[in-house]
Amino acid sequence: MQLAIDTSTNTASLALAQDNEVLAELTWHCGQSHSTQLLTSLTHLLNQTGASLQSISGIIVAKGPGSFNGLRVGVSTAKGLAFSLGVPIVGISSLEVDAYQHAETGLPICPIFNAGRGEIATALYQRKNNEWRQLTTEHITTVETLCSQITTQTIFCGEFIPLIATQLRKQLKRRAVIATPAARLRRAGFLAELGQQRLAAGNYDNPATLQPLYLRRPSITKPRHQ
Repeated sequence: MQLAIDTSTNTASLALAQDNEVLAELTWHCGQSHSTQLLTSLTHLLNQTGASLQSISGIIVAKGPGSFNGLRVGVSTAKGLAFSLGVPIVGISSLEVDAYQHAETGLPICPIFNAGRGEIATALYQRKNNEWRQLTTEHITTVETLCSQITTQTIFCGEFIPLIATQLRKQLKRRAVIATPAARLRRAGFLAELGQQRLAAGNYDNPATLQPLYLRRPSITKPRHQ
């Protein structure tokens, strides 16, 4: 049985999966309370399925981009569980998780997180010829720059404010297919599916070196000089 953990943003999600089936999933708005809610929610999920920590054979974690606090809590918890249980771990891009639930459309999929300061975090994915591909890597940009690079009908998903959706529709017209709020909800079941493929291929991460994908430094940092 595999455990999927996603605390990338104010939306948190957990899933238990086995034999390519999601056994249980919990998705909720946790705000900035990742550290106090994650383990309690995990205990609830295990109780719902009658499973134990010792039955977990792999850990799958959303590694970012996302909030600094959320990613720190999720990745450190995932690494701690992998170490203590002696099981493999894989880290998956949080943007890829958002995009993956729209894979069967065959269209390019552009997940977006609001990065603040007038910027967004994004990437581009597509399932083509039955192969799931990442077309552009995760990066920070602006809506204007992103729109200038979109040349074909594209699905936009992820966590972004209504103003961004308005900008996309205005600049891209029919090329912008905006997922509904419910379809933009990032779910750990899709994280589990992506991670199971990695685990089955033996493509593990090193728990000692796996780090969150922040894309940029926190807004408050220590001064370089005293």
